[in-house]
Amino acid sequence: MSWARTIVAIASGRRTKWAVLVFWLILAAVAAPLSGKLTGAEKNDSSSWLPAKAESTQVLDLQSRFQSPNVFAGVVVYARASGLTSADRAKAAADAHRFAGVTGVVPGQVAGPVFARDGRAIETIVPVNLGSKGWNGASAAATTLRDIAQANAGGLSVHITGPLGSAADSANSFKGIDGTLLAATLLIVIVLLLITYRSPVLWLLPVISAGIALTSADALIYLLAAHAGLTVNAQSAGILYVLVFGAGTDYALLLTARYREELRRHSDRHEAMALALRRAGPAIIASAGTVILALLTLSVAELNSTKSLGPVLAIGVGVALLSMLTLLPALLVICGRWIFWPVKPAYGSAEPTARGIWAGVGRRIAARPRMVWVTTAVVLGAMALGLTGLKASGLTAAESFAGHHPDSVAGQSVVDQNFPAGAGQPVVVVANEPRAAQVLAAFKATPGITAVTPPVTRDGHAWLQGTLTSAPDSQAAFTAIDRVRTAVHAVPGADAMVGGNTAVTLDIARAADHDRNLIIPIILVLVFLILGLLLRAVIAPIVLIATVVLSFSAALGVSSLFFNNVFNYGNADNSFPLFVFVFLVALGIDYNIFLMTRVREEAGKYGPRRGALTGLAATGGVITSAGLVLAGTFAALGTLPVTFLAELGFAVAFGVLLDTLVVRSVLVTSLSLDLGRWMWWPSKLYRQSVPEPAQLEEQPSAVP
Repeated sequence: MSWARTIVAIASGRRTKWAVLVFWLILAAVAAPLSGKLTGAEKNDSSSWLPAKAESTQVLDLQSRFQSPNVFAGVVVYARASGLTSADRAKAAADAHRFAGVTGVVPGQVAGPVFARDGRAIETIVPVNLGSKGWNGASAAATTLRDIAQANAGGLSVHITGPLGSAADSANSFKGIDGTLLAATLLIVIVLLLITYRSPVLWLLPVISAGIALTSADALIYLLAAHAGLTVNAQSAGILYVLVFGAGTDYALLLTARYREELRRHSDRHEAMALALRRAGPAIIASAGTVILALLTLSVAELNSTKSLGPVLAIGVGVALLSMLTLLPALLVICGRWIFWPVKPAYGSAEPTARGIWAGVGRRIAARPRMVWVTTAVVLGAMALGLTGLKASGLTAAESFAGHHPDSVAGQSVVDQNFPAGAGQPVVVVANEPRAAQVLAAFKATPGITAVTPPVTRDGHAWLQGTLTSAPDSQAAFTAIDRVRTAVHAVPGADAMVGGNTAVTLDIARAADHDRNLIIPIILVLVFLILGLLLRAVIAPIVLIATVVLSFSAALGVSSLFFNNVFNYGNADNSFPLFVFVFLVALGIDYNIFLMTRVREEAGKYGPRRGALTGLAATGGVITSAGLVLAGTFAALGTLPVTFLAELGFAVAFGVLLDTLVVRSVLVTSLSLDLGRWMWWPSKLYRQSVPEPAQLEEQPSAVP
């Protein structure tokens, strides 16, 4: 490919390397101010997360005829365990009048105060219009209501719960995500690179390259969000930091390892880099391309938060790839051999991987490869049995926050104990106005629903609200939503639809199930085609995909055991299995490509057996290092008090370690040795003559 040769020539050229450096420095200077605006371009309102075609989303659209879809009901809860006093009741009534005057509160819709029958709690429902800010404005609104309620409380406990309180607590959990996550990721990457390179300075170059890539990607994503309709939310922005540093550092490790090899064979560092780019570049491009295509498959998802995640992360990986194939080579060549100090790769010195740890592992595997892969597969299969205990039916409000119970959760607990559980989070029904009476009757007669409001009509539509008798995020509430839908859908000519927060949660769960069942097979087919084209074989891609699926299942099984018995999470988000699959399969294929392209290169010279052993010896160290870095960056997600991201970080980190230390290095190598030339059927490698047995036992003094 002429464009690839051009990149190689520019990045490793004696003069053009300086042009590459200047280009990236100018780009970083231009991008820095734009990247800082990305948080402001995030869309965390309801429509940016929901499935576009779901019934609850359509209700939100129609609901705008009656009130803004960005109205969040705040439930102000007062409680006194010893019983309310007359002063408490008077205060709650006075506060309700003060709430009505707060900016953003919907005029005339403050409901309450409502007193619990046991005389120990009060609730006031305050609808607040947050506008297009979504949850970004929820924290300030909730704080204003809390300040009013806590003033002169006289021992009353006060909580802000309901949709507004939950949105505020979610926003606070993501507050500072940029700084916290970036700092944790940087620290992990720097420490692991110091251990990997055993050099006090070499780590700087991958980190600088990844940092400039992240700044450039942020700027590009901001421009697309501001001017091209790309949707970015707090979740995708957070994962972007981890993926750019993790994947970018992986590519840096592979390129730097190959460059170090070539420096031992060539006195001219420019020539060494050119050869390193030509030999490692195709594997890096293929692995990054696989990750990008796998991420882009998320674009077919129904769930908007999943749909928008794919393009955002694909852009990040693409920019990281460009940085590692241009800026990093230029920096390495500019710095020269001294950057590897204190262990500089001297010209003519022996390649240490030929007698390193992974060369020894390969020799042990080669003694009984079939026993090794069968045993490994059985162990992984046993680990996968933990899948039977995986609960991924969605997180309740209380389960969504890791390590703490915020104010909205405490407030909802008080509501559950003293009031109808669904208070403040009504079920909404929208229907054609002429059928309003029949819909009202059907709605009121549905088990699990109480306190249905009279229809409000406008523009030919009727709007009704009802209160759930069960907690709004419980299975009983979801069952009630299905009952309401069955009842109102049966009214002829009503075209009734059911929405509200509980209906939204239910529709999100079902969209997540649909997306998982659609996207996982697409990714498997896509990866098979890419591996087939890259390796020019059929058996090898089938074997590799089988190992990836086994690795994914084992990682998910072990994660389930930890979630249930160690971390006590109790549940996982509906999208959790899909996200883990996308990251583990896409990134796991990275390591397959790193290993098998080298095995194929060596097998073409020495035959399948020697090729498998030499390939493992040459790439085992760099794949292990890359896996440690990537696992460490995803583990940084555990620093956030968000259960979904903490679970995702643990599962991907564990899965990546399992993939690099066991699946890639042991299972795939033993399968390659056992299958021999059949691994490469029907390619030329399958048909070529195999070296004599005596030749196979010879150990090269250096990796070719």
